[in-house]
Amino acid sequence: MIYLHKILPIFVLPIGLTVLLVVAGLLFKKRALALFGVALLWLFSMPATGDFLMKAVSRGYAWKPAAEMPRADAIVVLGGMLEIVEGAPYGEWNKAADRFEGGIELYRAGKAPLLIFTAGWIPWKPDFPPEGVLVAKRAELLGIPRKAIRVTEKVQNTADEAAAISRMIPPKQPKKATVLLVTSAYHMRRSRMLFERADFHVIPYPVDFGFERDTPLTVMHFIPKAEALERSESALREFIGYAYYKILTCF
Repeated sequence: MIYLHKILPIFVLPIGLTVLLVVAGLLFKKRALALFGVALLWLFSMPATGDFLMKAVSRGYAWKPAAEMPRADAIVVLGGMLEIVEGAPYGEWNKAADRFEGGIELYRAGKAPLLIFTAGWIPWKPDFPPEGVLVAKRAELLGIPRKAIRVTEKVQNTADEAAAISRMIPPKQPKKATVLLVTSAYHMRRSRMLFERADFHVIPYPVDFGFERDTPLTVMHFIPKAEALERSESALREFIGYAYYKILTCF
């Protein structure tokens, strides 16, 4: 199933759609199709577009100091922070490293007795250790007590993460268990929905906002950049993922 989740969206995201349009233009000798594909790629590669989409998918979530957050039963830090590379025994941080730092800050602020990391694992890299195991070791190196750290079973997506956490923290009858959910701001809407569906009371703690601070538009906001295309595709994936799980609730 994870292969379908990863592959199918490619054909409606800017890079995949551009390739399809250009190939179709060449096959059917429709120059307009190929030009439209190139224009589409340019549009989603502009910083103005990437920032707009990131702001849209992150709307409603703002950063707060850890000290101002309420207490919870556990701090849950979602995966997606590490790249497993040669020469880095604990993995190498990517742009979502703020998730780890957010979880550490909340724990040090005394907001929950447990700090839980999810053991993200992908089947096409079976020999790589789950991410949660590595970040748990990093947390220990920073002085977080081992008894306060938990790692889930292997998971492959956000729905798996919510289900795995629900098995670790059963509901507190008659109340729901409360979790401080730490993930990237653009990923929070979908994550929150899935954790609430798993019967948690969720307190969002968004980090890694993925867009630049508001500044007057200049010509540089319309010049294509690889980073802007990545932001556009990340935001669009979130819109698609949120819609997918919303639709599932109708059946």
